[in-house]
Amino acid sequence: MREAVIVSFARTPIGLAYKGSLNNVKSPTLAAHAISAAISRAGIDPGEVEDLVMGSVLTAGTAAMNLGRLAALAAGLPVSVSGQTVDRQCASGLQAIAIAAHAIEQGGMDVVIAAGQENVSAIQTPYFDWAFRDLDPAVTAQQPMAYLPMLDTAEAVAKVWGVSREAQDEFALQSQRKVAAAQEAGRFDAEIVPVTATRLVKDKATGDLRSELVTLSKDEGNRPQTTAEGLAALKPVRDGGLVTAGNASQLSDGAAAMVLMERRAAERRNLPILGALRMMAVAGCPPEHMGIGPIHAVPRLMQRTGRRVADIDLWELNEAFAAQALPCIAELGLDPARVNVDGGAISVGHPYGMTGVRLAGHVLLEGRSRGASQGVVTMCVGGGMGAAGLFEIA
Repeated sequence: MREAVIVSFARTPIGLAYKGSLNNVKSPTLAAHAISAAISRAGIDPGEVEDLVMGSVLTAGTAAMNLGRLAALAAGLPVSVSGQTVDRQCASGLQAIAIAAHAIEQGGMDVVIAAGQENVSAIQTPYFDWAFRDLDPAVTAQQPMAYLPMLDTAEAVAKVWGVSREAQDEFALQSQRKVAAAQEAGRFDAEIVPVTATRLVKDKATGDLRSELVTLSKDEGNRPQTTAEGLAALKPVRDGGLVTAGNASQLSDGAAAMVLMERRAAERRNLPILGALRMMAVAGCPPEHMGIGPIHAVPRLMQRTGRRVADIDLWELNEAFAAQALPCIAELGLDPARVNVDGGAISVGHPYGMTGVRLAGHVLLEGRSRGASQGVVTMCVGGGMGAAGLFEIA
């Protein structure tokens, strides 16, 4: 019986969208940084790769072409390496891993790359103004809230589940503190590949753009000096709302990749095995309650794998908003001490397609350092869905 295992993982640092170090990098180039590093760390010949599965939501800067294929070419892979792009919104990266594993276990492939990336800086800012205006009446006739922006779904969840502004800010503060501690201890170093790029900087006085060469070696969006008082002083994005720039994930750029191989092929070469995806489960929920999707996906995953919540050593739950993370933790009965032990998206950012791969890679590496054997990656998904993946940690 064929079995897919993960033999390497690499990611770029996460950059602030629009103003950050990666704001002038083309999407295939950004993804190629992570892909090339993952191949190098696996110690394989690029020509051995049969397919590349890329998770991405906006696929910005690709001239409407297949980002998976373009990224493979940008990474210098031979033209024999195929590529595809998958969009399950915020779970796109996790879905890419599942597709890659399935291709090995059921499709006869021996080496497949799973990757995820998002290049928000390549999207013109007005996109976020018009993206939800081109509504299809056939959709809204069935689900009037199907196109509700994610920010408003967070406000809806906060209202229905009774999540206070104070609780959201406290969760955000803890996320900042965890990331700061992890950076200080070097717990992200093994996964990050520095990126040298040309950053665009706007002159505040004249509006003129200039370029500067920068090397980004760590996530740049977190704020180690965050205080409870500072978070409390932030104004809500919506009038009368609870969600602020401090208790929600920020707009970000970044890419991540991992190499999956058939276990026997990896063992013949004595390659280090990081772990394996054992199962992925998805579930739907009302679109306006998008953020609580994990409440539906995780029980399905536990039932199908014969696990209990208490069996899981580490949880990586995507922090799209504190308003949705808190109800998920509470309703699933998760031990907070096992959830996002090194912080999450509220602090470091959430490049949509990248996040699933980043969380999977981190749970494998951090899990190994802690002697953990099982980890779950779970996320809320735009449109009213949840996704969860069970990883065995080698």
